[in-house]
Amino acid sequence: MVQTGRQAEKRKGRAASPGLASGPVVPIEDVAPRTEAMTAVAADPAAELASLAQALEGASSQLAALIDRVDADAAEMLEFQLAMIEDEELSAPAVAAITDGAAAPVAFAAALDAAIAGYLASDDDYFRARSADLSDIRDRVLRLLADPGMAERRESPKGAILVGVDITPSRFLEVDWSAGGAIALAEGSPSSHVAMLARARGVPMVTGLGVLDIDERAVAIVDGETGTVWFDPDAAMQAEHEALRARRAHEADAARAYLDKPARTACGEAVSVMVNIAEPDEVDGIDPAHCDGVGLMRTEFLFHGPGGLPDEETQYRAYRKVLEWAGGRSVTIRTLDAGGDKPVPGLTIAEANPFLGCRGIRLSLLRPGVFRVQLRALARAAVHGNLQVMLPMVSRPEEVGRAGELFDACIAELRAEGVEAVRRPPLGIMVEVPCVAITPERFLAADFFSIGSNDLTQYVMAAGRDSAEVAEIGRADDPAVLALVEATVRAGEAAERSVSLCGDAGSDLDVLPKLLARGVRRVSIAPAALARVKASIAAMRLDTDG
Repeated sequence: MVQTGRQAEKRKGRAASPGLASGPVVPIEDVAPRTEAMTAVAADPAAELASLAQALEGASSQLAALIDRVDADAAEMLEFQLAMIEDEELSAPAVAAITDGAAAPVAFAAALDAAIAGYLASDDDYFRARSADLSDIRDRVLRLLADPGMAERRESPKGAILVGVDITPSRFLEVDWSAGGAIALAEGSPSSHVAMLARARGVPMVTGLGVLDIDERAVAIVDGETGTVWFDPDAAMQAEHEALRARRAHEADAARAYLDKPARTACGEAVSVMVNIAEPDEVDGIDPAHCDGVGLMRTEFLFHGPGGLPDEETQYRAYRKVLEWAGGRSVTIRTLDAGGDKPVPGLTIAEANPFLGCRGIRLSLLRPGVFRVQLRALARAAVHGNLQVMLPMVSRPEEVGRAGELFDACIAELRAEGVEAVRRPPLGIMVEVPCVAITPERFLAADFFSIGSNDLTQYVMAAGRDSAEVAEIGRADDPAVLALVEATVRAGEAAERSVSLCGDAGSDLDVLPKLLARGVRRVSIAPAALARVKASIAAMRLDTDG
């Protein structure tokens, strides 16, 4: 790394995604045109309205194209923006201002700034978190107004360190991270959606660094494991970085030695380590011998395609691929978890507080026609492997019963049609709503439990995972969350129900020992974390862990 001559500075923030990277600093906020330089009054309101309509259409096309090429988790995050852009209420104030004589860029910027301010002033964490999406929409449309032929992707230097106040999902997804790079944020949250994307892709990320003089910086080193960032490092800092890099490389090599081994603690306790996947193609890069199966396969990716809701055959082929890849290892496929921040056009319902609304199993039971198609596809795929089916967002015992009855009816239909279908696979539930973890004995109609640590933590701590202000509150190792995890594990043991954990907490090396100490013996994690998690487990002694 070249010495820049600028004053070196070492900053400490919050670790959001592990890894070590160095490279040129690229400001995140340098991508939107300055509206102050634009003409405030339009010469031709009709032409300005046409320009705005063209920019909105272009923004929709860009997002749709981005959704098509990213994985399911990423697509879910972008669907909110697409829905907002296509909502006429968003642009209505701008249209009114343009009709009164304002220029399109100035009118749209003012309208979105007002909406963003309203979201930020909300008492609801969900709406405050969504303000970043509105900022992203504003900047995307303004760029198109300034240059209608603008390409979607904003190229950054290979291995760039993106630095700014915060970063939106679409900005993250526009970057080619294959050549390295990292993220350093003044604000942001380790539990945000972008942080989840970064962890899944192995992109180092640090949040909560405080006010940054970005324009004065040339290069940076980011340590996403300790939450440390070195700006314009001097010779001593560069030496520290090189020593750290060498040590981490040695640790990574040592960790890879555990990939082919079953996970066991230092005291001989077996731990099942599975992987989370968002779409079938992800298994192409995973050796099935390195894990104990799939602990969570999300199915939302199927519902975001350009052709609308997926048919039975499309779903069947997707599920079958993963089951055959697993080679008899357990594969847990979660039924559609739409709603909340995962809208599906033509299926989900617009709600004031979607995280507490009609999402997950609630929506599936409300849309039995769509649910039956998925259950039929799952029943057909079950003959090709060791399938478990999991219901999301369960909060009442009768939801399990109704889903089971519908599943049985679908299997009976298939057999009557002469289609091969096994008897009903194990039907389990996500433990993510606190009422289930508080009284798990009421939900023994489920064949197994899988703890969704992300949502369980969010609901228990009343701390939105996209809110930087409450990031330190929404921790999976809070005693209240750990108590509910342990209660679920003990109830499962007493009723002979397997209990696993499939949230981010399973790959957090600070939290994992606490989970194992409370009885968790099955975790499902991002594939990129397999080596370090298995190596970490091998060093743990559960008789002393906390």
